[in-house]
Amino acid sequence: MNKEVLLQLKNISVHYGGVKALDGVDIDIDEGEIIALMGPNGAGKSTMLKTIFGLTPIQGGKVFWHERELKPVSYEIVEMGIVFVPQGRRVFSSMTVEENLEIGGYIFRDSKKVKRQMTEVLDTFPALKSKRKEKAGVLSGGQQQMVALARGLMTDPKVLLLDEPSLGLAPKIVKEVFAKIKEINERHKTAIMVVEHNTKSLLEITNRAYVLDKGKIVVHKTSQELLGNDILEKVFMGSL
Repeated sequence: MNKEVLLQLKNISVHYGGVKALDGVDIDIDEGEIIALMGPNGAGKSTMLKTIFGLTPIQGGKVFWHERELKPVSYEIVEMGIVFVPQGRRVFSSMTVEENLEIGGYIFRDSKKVKRQMTEVLDTFPALKSKRKEKAGVLSGGQQQMVALARGLMTDPKVLLLDEPSLGLAPKIVKEVFAKIKEINERHKTAIMVVEHNTKSLLEITNRAYVLDKGKIVVHKTSQELLGNDILEKVFMGSL
């Protein structure tokens, strides 16, 4: 059975002054898959996520959600079923874990719905259950990243956009984060697009990969095709 295409970006261009951050980019995300978005610094990866989420104005091209064109506006995007988790473990440090999750479920008008969703999310993140009354700011870096991921799930999104989820974490914690991303995908049937420099670990859990360089897609292959291939090395060394 063919999977439905949830999100499509066609010929997207984004400029910062005279610099082309994205230059005619085409990307699609199917239901239930994990997509890797890779490339050297300045390639346009984070800009891509921000563009989808309505944080960066589009100069050219179109975005489609379930084959219907949309104009990305952040709060509307969340209600449609797309959530962005930015890099840097951004939690509300003076609030408890539970309060952070409640903020993540802000689109629900029903407090009972928020509680039900929180219970389901904490089942995915059992290590946070005992920490739910603690201030998020006192948690370890890995635990804060788990709070950020858990908060992103509070709206039960169809698509989760993750920007550098392993940034600044110890190797053991990085492994746990990638395992949790895979679990989110399988347990909640959430499609996920991940920007990440930890390419090998990312390719092991993803279905397809787009490689950006200077604002353009230079490679689009299955993750298995890229594992053990020298294409990524060539891109990062600027020799492709």
